[in-house]
Amino acid sequence: MSAFVTALGWLGAVTCLVAYVLVTRGTWAPSSGRYQLANVVSGALMGTVAAASGVWPSFVTNLVWGVVGLHAVVVALRRRARRRAEARDAVVTLPAAAPATLTPAVPVVVDLAA
Repeated sequence: MSAFVTALGWLGAVTCLVAYVLVTRGTWAPSSGRYQLANVVSGALMGTVAAASGVWPSFVTNLVWGVVGLHAVVVALRRRARRRAEARDAVVTLPAAAPATLTPAVPVVVDLAA
């Protein structure tokens, strides 16, 4: 196996472990896009090494790991897009009469010359 493929495997393993540590410490949420993207990357890299080595059970496991992570990334992106659209719609759909219901401010004039 080439040194390049081995390096990819190590990169995938480190990515997986760092993501796990960040989730365990509470820095990342398990449902966050960053954590799930790290799972996709690590699964793809370690799966590449497994395929190059002919270790098919590990390849399939990493393939499934990556697909589950990819699905979670898509769900997270859709959730984010939906929240942004809802926030945008909430700003646009303010009632037109809202400013008219406010009490007008009365200026206070203080005569300092008196």
